[in-house]
Amino acid sequence: MNFTLKQLEYFRALATLGNFGRAAEACHISQPALSVQIRTLEQSLGGRLIERQSRASVLTPLGREVLARAEDILRQARLLEASARAQVGLAGTLNLGLIPTVAPYLLPGVLAALRAQDISLRVEVREAQTEALLADLRNGALDAAVMALPAGEQGLAETPLFEDRFLLAGSAERMAGPVVTRPTDLNRTPLMLLEDGHCLTDQALEVCQRDRTQAGIHTGASSLATLSRLVEAGFGMTLMPEIAARTELDAAPGLRLHRFTAPEPARQIGLVRRAGTPEGGWVTQLAETLKDVGEGLTGQMRNSL
Repeated sequence: MNFTLKQLEYFRALATLGNFGRAAEACHISQPALSVQIRTLEQSLGGRLIERQSRASVLTPLGREVLARAEDILRQARLLEASARAQVGLAGTLNLGLIPTVAPYLLPGVLAALRAQDISLRVEVREAQTEALLADLRNGALDAAVMALPAGEQGLAETPLFEDRFLLAGSAERMAGPVVTRPTDLNRTPLMLLEDGHCLTDQALEVCQRDRTQAGIHTGASSLATLSRLVEAGFGMTLMPEIAARTELDAAPGLRLHRFTAPEPARQIGLVRRAGTPEGGWVTQLAETLKDVGEGLTGQMRNSL
């Protein structure tokens, strides 16, 4: 019996997507090359794994059994790779997750810094909400994830990176009213928030002491970019993280920002990894890079507002 991890990855993609064309595209190889690899895997295992139909591929009973075992083998391989990387620093491929309210603002600077440190490093990025990132950390699909702390998950370790303070954002007309000094002053103000599932929505409601079922709470925006345009147009106010402020101001020039009085509401951004991944090595290197870029972005806003 002689098969490779790559062949198992190709088979898993085909089993998941159910189509040779889509699986080949997802694996970044040609469809004929994928077919050859699947046939080679079948020959190694001594039986057909896929029933090739005109529009879809269906797993055979052997295919279903192999898929279950392949998932476990690939997960263990990812964990082994992560363990080896922890001893030698950043090298090879880094699978990094980030929440959507951090990713577009932090990633450009972080990727540039990581590339400057090691031009051969390949970074695979996954942008998703907190729960999805935690699941991928647990199953080994991610090496680490950047999110708001605390994650509060057993089996995971957290490294604080930087404080991301909240600013009040609104249109020029809305900001011309009485000065809002505390988030709780927004109890009668229409509050625009991201759709459910974003931790930023829960944090904003908490600091404003509002309930999502109350009148004037509007949760539905899929991104901070959309939220900024709604607020700029006068539909309500929102809490804007410092890390996103400069980018959103440049894109929405009608937006106005205002600081709350001390103590300013904030979230703690951190790096989360499996507890079995030791500190030092690539974890420390990555954390220092993330911290430097994050503190640069937030510091820029503190110096200008």
